Amino acid sequence: MDSEKLRIDIQSEVGRLDAVLLHRPGAEVENMTPGNVQRALYSDILNLSIAQDEYRQLHGVLSKIARVYEVRELLVKVLDRQTSREGLVRRICESEDVMSYYEALMDMDSPELARVLIEGLPARIDTLTSYLKNEYYALYPLYNFYFTRDAAVTIGNQALVCRMANKVRMRESLIMNAIYRDSGAFECGVTDANAMASEGSQIIMEGGDIIIAREDILIVGNGVRTTPQGIDFMIDSFRASHPCGRYHVLVQQLPSQPESFIHLDMVFTLLDRDKCMIFKPLIMDSNQYQTVHITIDDGKVSSIRPVAGLLPALKKLGMDLKPIICGGEDEWDQEREQWHSGANFFAFAPGKVLTYARNIHTLEQLSRNGFEIVKAVDFIEGRCDASVFGDALCAVSIDGSELPRGGGGARCMTMPLSRKKVNW
Repeated sequence: MDSEKLRIDIQSEVGRLDAVLLHRPGAEVENMTPGNVQRALYSDILNLSIAQDEYRQLHGVLSKIARVYEVRELLVKVLDRQTSREGLVRRICESEDVMSYYEALMDMDSPELARVLIEGLPARIDTLTSYLKNEYYALYPLYNFYFTRDAAVTIGNQALVCRMANKVRMRESLIMNAIYRDSGAFECGVTDANAMASEGSQIIMEGGDIIIAREDILIVGNGVRTTPQGIDFMIDSFRASHPCGRYHVLVQQLPSQPESFIHLDMVFTLLDRDKCMIFKPLIMDSNQYQTVHITIDDGKVSSIRPVAGLLPALKKLGMDLKPIICGGEDEWDQEREQWHSGANFFAFAPGKVLTYARNIHTLEQLSRNGFEIVKAVDFIEGRCDASVFGDALCAVSIDGSELPRGGGGARCMTMPLSRKKVNW
């Protein structure tokens, strides 16, 4: 990467990708045992070597398409700046109640400190208190950090640093805040929800619940990871940065169970200007989960009202989307493939998406709707460039036996930084 700053610019979910932020899963994923898997927010432990092989496919595809930034490299740049290093390390130590480790952390060189902040810091067992606490780590590994979507959100030229639902992920947000502010890589405004919410506040949001459908339309999931108070905070932040014009926020309530419904992008993602992938029982069938339309006029909320579903509401706003059903028509297949992130797609251009190869019924539905299915390995090795870079619809499939065990798909693992404008 050169020294020129990238201007953050995200106005849609499907514009051609210019730049993306990724984090390769590393030793932090392997620093997990069956005893702490639930605290890590996983349902199973991962085989790291297989997960890394699968991730290399995601990284390899995106490297041929766009400029790829790496979390660890940017974190080192932050830590190379003494003032930024002091601020970040102090904030982490205070939030995780480990100020006794501050000096030892500050004495590390930047690459080693970045490694420790991501992979974890073993505790010193030098007091009775630390012995009886029976904790191996002073700083827990960031098991979920390869899901870069959640800790911060890019909207227009702004980065919203999220206040996440689980404290085990708090450090991800602190690192992302430092990267956007202090790495020297990006030009953008930054709003840090953690700095603006008091202890015990119900202001909580995560990036998997936030979809930038169009320049004037946000879609937000309201569930276990994003509260109404968090949505109100986002709307206030959005109003402050958009004082003129009309904008729309569509809020979709989500079930709290099963755990695969943690974010909106596990049941709804955009594939193209006029196509979306959905989990049908929640998005199209009758159920108790509300859709609410909030209108903002010239920086003020002008109306809040219920509407008859997400797709009809989008149609009234000029986005007439054809739904493609995750798992196909069989309800059993729908549930199984949704569980394995079958609705969680990442569009790197209009009608060009990344997904898991394991969800065969979902891929069949894509094929029936005109998408050519391309294996990631074939594209990386140059055998399918015409399909991916041409005008045809295509879905690039990556192997996914281990990565989905973490509870996310291609959209979860990607943080877009810049996209081309969409010609609607």
